[in-house]
Order: sequence, then structure tokens, then C-alpha cells
Amino acid sequence: MDTLDRMLETMTSAFSAMGRGEARWVSDDGVGVLVSPHVPNRSIVNCVIYKRGADIESVYGWLEEEFTEADAWTVWVPETDAETAAFLESRGHKLDADPAMMVLDLASYQPTAALPEWKPASVEELARINEAAYPWRDGSIERAILGSAYDDDGFLLYITGDASVLSVNDCDGDAGVFFVATLPEARGRGLAGGLLSAAMVEARDRGCDISTLQATKQGEPVYARLGYQRFGAIQMWEKRTA
Repeated sequence: MDTLDRMLETMTSAFSAMGRGEARWVSDDGVGVLVSPHVPNRSIVNCVIYKRGADIESVYGWLEEEFTEADAWTVWVPETDAETAAFLESRGHKLDADPAMMVLDLASYQPTAALPEWKPASVEELARINEAAYPWRDGSIERAILGSAYDDDGFLLYITGDASVLSVNDCDGDAGVFFVATLPEARGRGLAGGLLSAAMVEARDRGCDISTLQATKQGEPVYARLGYQRFGAIQMWEKRTA
């Protein structure tokens, strides 16, 4: 299994772990769906992730039925899958973002700076800081995290300085990183990078051999400085109905 396949497996593991509470997770023939009816306007938590080779076109009618309550939903598409991207575009989806796929070799990982003090985060802290970090600030990200019954059964949660948080989902040796956020007033102090370094030392010591994540353009240089390497992009093909 190559790095892309491992990252897709980890994303599937993370999204499925969020499919509890007010959210739900359903899957069929290599296609997984996270539906969050309590946050219908945020496609980041109304989304589809699929294994390479899965036929999105053949199950598209089913996907539409799953998202009848959503104002927006997205399909995560590796940039190499031009056929699926073209099909989605023909059905009214628009390319909303193309985060960088990044990987860190944990077997040889050594932090380049002193690690910060940190502690396990609560779900409430993860939700509050992510809500403040996103541009919408309408309560939707906080509702998404709390309403999905997001807890440490599937994730390890970290916080430093009461201002920067992240979560890690382990999947077959891949420490997948999700929901990295820092309060706007605390940015520029290296909190997120330091916290991620600490989390990766723990992941290495747990026996994980890699870490994957999907980086925004703002976050990519931060992760690159820590040793993450880009291996392509994963596109978010969003469809809005409202």
C-alpha cells in the first residue's frame, strides 16, 4: 500500500469516527460518506472519501440521497483522478480547494526545537479554538465537532498555551493529523508547530512509522519546516444547493 492509499485509509478512519451523535457515517463498496445534518452548510463535515478505483459515477444517485438535508457537500478527489473530477464538474460540483497531501517519516523523526508544554485537550477546547480559527465564526465548526460525538475513542487531542490544538487519529501506523487550529491572537508564536512536533514524538514512540495530513496553503510551509513532504494534492469538489 503506497502513501496515498494509506492517507485515504486514515481519512476514512477519522471521518468514520466522527460519524456518531448527530452525525452519521455510511459506506458501500469503497465509498464512505460523513453526513452532518446539524451543520448542513459546511461541506468539510458533509463529505465523501473513496478508495482508489471506486466508481463514484455509479453511486452518485445514492450520494445525492444521503445529502438531501445538506446545503453543501464535497467529494475528496486525488488530483490524479481526473475522470472523477470531470464527472463531478459535469454534475454541478465546483473545485473549492486543493489541499496539499503531506507525509512525515516518523521512523527517523527528531524535532528540531525544544518541545512546548502541552496537555490533553478536551473536545470542548478543540471545538472552541477551531471555531475561532475558521473565517465563518457562525458556530458551525463548533457544532460540527461537538455534534459528531468527537472524542478520544478515535482521536488523541492536544493543546498548548490554551491557544493551539490538534487531533491525531492512528490508522495502521499512520498518525493522521486533523483540526489543527490556533486562536488568531496567538498566531505567529510557533504554537501549532511546536505542538505538532510533540504529538509526532508521541506517535513515533507509539510505533507509528508515518504521519499524513492535508494542508491549506497557509499551513503547508509550517508543516514543511517540521519535515513534512508534499506528495500531491487532494481536491475538494463541492456542490452547493443553497
